[in-house]
Amino acid sequence: MLRARELFGEQAGLVTGAVFAVSAPAALSGRLKLTAWAKRTLSGPRAIVYGLVVMGAAFLPLLTQSYGVVAGVGALTLCAALLAWGGALLYPFEMDTVVRLSGDRLVATHYGAYDTASGIAISLGNLAVGALFDTGVRWLPWAALTATGMFCAGSVAWLHRAGHLTPKPVPVPVQG
Repeated sequence: MLRARELFGEQAGLVTGAVFAVSAPAALSGRLKLTAWAKRTLSGPRAIVYGLVVMGAAFLPLLTQSYGVVAGVGALTLCAALLAWGGALLYPFEMDTVVRLSGDRLVATHYGAYDTASGIAISLGNLAVGALFDTGVRWLPWAALTATGMFCAGSVAWLHRAGHLTPKPVPVPVQG
């Protein structure tokens, strides 16, 4: 909405509605196919990495400062669609990873802790991006969001390679 307001002023609400009217059906139609493809061809951690890369790349079209109406609406629509497609790659595998890492013990507790940590990170991220908007450097928030997505993708890839996303076997007590 902020980028739409920069580009279209008073028409931002109408443009934002049009963007979601166009991108939502595209995202919904591709979501099931994309998630099914990822389940067939990618490991969970790799799907999460790809999802984060796509979500980070979603903000690249917003870096350009000068748009005509059609290009501006296209950039916003592409951003919304890429965020939805990245989410389709990420979210099913994110939940599965929490369950696997819990060792099938106290799954709700593990997911609650994950959800709480995510909520805190999202709140802090929103504050940081808001502060970046306040700098007046118009490209900075979009560059920071892109970099954040790429950093998170790299971090998940590193955690996977280091074996931290593979559940450790739970020792079974020996009865004697």
